[in-house]
Amino acid sequence: MIKLVPTRTLRALHARLSEAETAAEAARASYERIVEWNCALVDSVDRAEEVSARLRAELCEATAGVARLEGELETLRAQSLLDTEDRQALRTLLRATRKQNARADRVFVLLRFGDLHSVHATRDAAEIAAEAEGAPRSGWFTPSTHGETPAPAAGVPWVIRPVPLGGTQ
Repeated sequence: MIKLVPTRTLRALHARLSEAETAAEAARASYERIVEWNCALVDSVDRAEEVSARLRAELCEATAGVARLEGELETLRAQSLLDTEDRQALRTLLRATRKQNARADRVFVLLRFGDLHSVHATRDAAEIAAEAEGAPRSGWFTPSTHGETPAPAAGVPWVIRPVPLGGTQ
């Protein structure tokens, strides 16, 4: 069976076929562009994830560094306060020492069998030094408490002798 189709209908069908082929070609081109964009987008997402992971690692390192530096800062602040307290204590000790040195009119020389052993600011300090060297508490002699040395200095194991300083008598 043969069907006769008018030319006008045939032309219309050919025109629609041409339009459909053009639309299909445009759709295929659009599809290829979308696939390219999708590939580019996937690459961009991959790079973004890599950058994000690297930035997260750097953030963790920076956070750890900040925590360490905060600890160091606290230590330095505490040290600064300690230094301030130490300086104040040193100033106080220095003032006390200067006052004692201003009043000191003599030193005490510790002799062992007539030879110079050490020099001390107080008699008590000289006694402590002699006892630290093994002198018995009664094994040494102080002329200021017993008058002059009864025997030559070389014959006495320990002697504490006051010596006037500078221009004092």
